[in-house]
Amino acid sequence: MLLSHNEENNFSLTRFESMLKTNDVLFFDSEEFEDIINHYLENGKIALAKKAVKLGLAQHPTSTNLKLYKVEILVFEDKLDLADGLLNELYDLESSNEEIYIQKANIFSKRDDHEKAIEMLELALEISMDEADVYSLLGMEYLFMEDFENAKFSFMKCLEADEEDYSSLYNIMYCFDFLEQKTEAIEFLNMFLDKNPYCEVAWHQIGKQYFDLKDLEKALTAFDFAIISDDYFIGAYLEKGKVLEKLGRFHEAIENYKITLDLDDPTSFAFLRIGKCFEKLGEDELALEHYSKTVQEDPLLDKGWIAITDFYYKKKNFQKALYFINKAIAIDEENVLYWKRYAKISNRLGFFEEAERGYQKTIDLGNYELETWIRRCDILINLGEFESAIQNLIQAVGFYPETAEIEYRLAGLYFNLNEGDKGYFHLNNGLKIDAEYYIIIEELFPKIFCRKSVKEMINAYLKTS
Repeated sequence: MLLSHNEENNFSLTRFESMLKTNDVLFFDSEEFEDIINHYLENGKIALAKKAVKLGLAQHPTSTNLKLYKVEILVFEDKLDLADGLLNELYDLESSNEEIYIQKANIFSKRDDHEKAIEMLELALEISMDEADVYSLLGMEYLFMEDFENAKFSFMKCLEADEEDYSSLYNIMYCFDFLEQKTEAIEFLNMFLDKNPYCEVAWHQIGKQYFDLKDLEKALTAFDFAIISDDYFIGAYLEKGKVLEKLGRFHEAIENYKITLDLDDPTSFAFLRIGKCFEKLGEDELALEHYSKTVQEDPLLDKGWIAITDFYYKKKNFQKALYFINKAIAIDEENVLYWKRYAKISNRLGFFEEAERGYQKTIDLGNYELETWIRRCDILINLGEFESAIQNLIQAVGFYPETAEIEYRLAGLYFNLNEGDKGYFHLNNGLKIDAEYYIIIEELFPKIFCRKSVKEMINAYLKTS
């Protein structure tokens, strides 16, 4: 009875693994070893692949293909000099083997010499029987070099050879997106769809291009065609839902998001979007139910916690908002978005020390927005911590020089500390930048604003501006 190729492979694998367990030495021909090694490499079992290479070369010491597998493993292990030396030996014996050039390219790529890698791949291309694979490798090298035009061309050549090579199609779209060539991307996809009218991936991609261009009706049509081509295509239902949301068709959007829950395991994204739709429809209980499902499905998804927090904040239920943002912080205390909300909510509740701590934490985590510095400063003023407020603003000046909101606050703070010279200096700076912003002094430092010398200085600028 003849065995199929897969059955032969399974039989060889079983014999090989049995041999490893019993320490018996069985004979395999070189092709069997190649299939065994390839199986282990594809499944990430490097240690077993190494054993197979070692035993294979012991039985077939002249096999070029087995030596090339050895090179591949050496490259994987970053033993580049050893791999390069073995390749040089193989080149002297068999210079017309494309795999030698491909592995040479791999070594150059690992050494960040992508131009040399491309030279090797172009040599491989001249003798290759499978140009698509080589073009794919070329495309990746061009991506490493951020040469998106040549990368795009290379991946297009892959797609020409295999119209179902969707990884190349995605890479082509990545290049178009990086080059901001929306119109060209749509033209390319339309040409591709002329030849492949039922390619759900292409319809999905053209829909995303139209969505980015805010042509929502065309995007909707494209996602519909993607679903017609494959009614199990979850990505198309999700994108269609997003378009329907933008069009204000929330009930239909919910239907599409719910389809994805039936097709596969529920996703936090779908629950979140359903919650957003119900909130916009005024269905508060259903919105909260789905926001809760969002954080249950993925407690690390910050958008879920933020949705619940913002929901209660908009309802002016600040205690509930604070409760949920504290839960979020307990899960991920390095999330800037959480601390910004914590500070904002604490401020609304009159918990000024907690609010100040929240803003300080956002700054410590690298959030240097002007609003963050200003809000922290105003809370410190409210707490009477003028020197800390000044230090806060001096830090802010490093990011936002010549900013009226900062200068007027520094002026008021220095006046409060009886450092008149510095107060007038910063007041003068503020007036030069924007005289109309003097209202900051009036609101935050009313006693300072009432000083005759301050009012005269402000009025003098207002008359000349």
